Amino acid sequence: MSPEVQAAIIAGGVGVLTVIVALYGTRKTSQDTKDGLNKQLTEQREALERRLKEQREALDKTLAEQRTRTLNERFATAASQLGGDKPPAVQLAGAYAMAVLADDWPENRQTCVDVLCAYLRMPYEPDPGEEAPGPERRAFRASREVRHTVIRVITAHLKDGAAVSWQGLDFDFRGVVFDGGYFGGAVFSGGTVYFDDAAFCGGLVDFRNAVFSGGYVSFYGAVFSGGEVNFTYAVFSGSVANFGDTKFCGSTVKFNSTTFSGAEVRDEAEFSGGEVYFAGAELSSGEVYFSMARFSGSVVDFGGAKFSGSVVNFGRAQFWDGSIDFGGLDFSDGAEFSGGTVDFDSAEFSGGAVNFGRAVFSGGTVDFSGARDWSVPPKFPWTGTPPPGVKLPQKEDQSQA
Repeated sequence: MSPEVQAAIIAGGVGVLTVIVALYGTRKTSQDTKDGLNKQLTEQREALERRLKEQREALDKTLAEQRTRTLNERFATAASQLGGDKPPAVQLAGAYAMAVLADDWPENRQTCVDVLCAYLRMPYEPDPGEEAPGPERRAFRASREVRHTVIRVITAHLKDGAAVSWQGLDFDFRGVVFDGGYFGGAVFSGGTVYFDDAAFCGGLVDFRNAVFSGGYVSFYGAVFSGGEVNFTYAVFSGSVANFGDTKFCGSTVKFNSTTFSGAEVRDEAEFSGGEVYFAGAELSSGEVYFSMARFSGSVVDFGGAKFSGSVVNFGRAQFWDGSIDFGGLDFSDGAEFSGGTVDFDSAEFSGGAVNFGRAVFSGGTVDFSGARDWSVPPKFPWTGTPPPGVKLPQKEDQSQA
């Protein structure tokens, strides 16, 4: 091969190599540029996302602070409207405003409810009577309407199906004077409900179909001195109900067809007037204590009550004067009293009339053997030997008809 041809080949190879190197360099420069652009775009996007997040957080904080200020202002306004120096119309507006605020403010709902309950605990001016001047009577009726409205508002939020439920909250009615009020169908579940030292003195206080479940309800020291309190078809289920030191001294109180299921009911009450009905009540799988209850001068009717698997304790109860009617109790084995115990340990039957005249004793254990005083025994529906499961005191005539 001639030197000229070799030089041409070498020159051509160098040219091709130069083109290849140039193309690679161009491609590498293009990739570097692309990578640089991608990195720059990524950094810009991340910076933008950070700024947007910071702006969202700042906006959320501003909105939260504004919402809190607004809610606090609404709270202050509603609370001031409920003040005792405000006209009834303003107080009504305050009650509704506080209820709406409770619906809108879940984190402080309990506080709003506490204010409504506190309004009910405010000093109570009794009914001046029909002989009082017209303005005084109208003022009382207007005030009563506000209090009854607060109770209705609370009840509406405790019913199943309420748009905003207040079930599970605590309610403090300690010392409240009730001259009427509607709690029908309310469900008090899981929280604490206090009626301690409350006074039921007139009108109708209606607890029909109310449910007390899984929490604690206390009527300790409450006084039922007038009007009617109706617990018909109410349910005490899985809760503790405390009627300790309660005084039934003038009201008509109805526990007719009330169900005590899996509940612990403590009743060391004083029945000294009025009428208390447990007709058709059902006590099942729980514990009901009438221990240390005092029955003197009132009418207490357990007619038709059903005891099914429960423990009912009348230990150290005192029965004297008045009329205590247990007629119509059905202790039959199975549906109405199955495997339960009714205990009258240390009870005193020393006067008045305690009547089991129509009761049916055919199952479970009914124990009178520990009665402290048997000087005036109850009236029973048998003569001679009592039915199985019924234990009477020894050394006493057990043949009362």
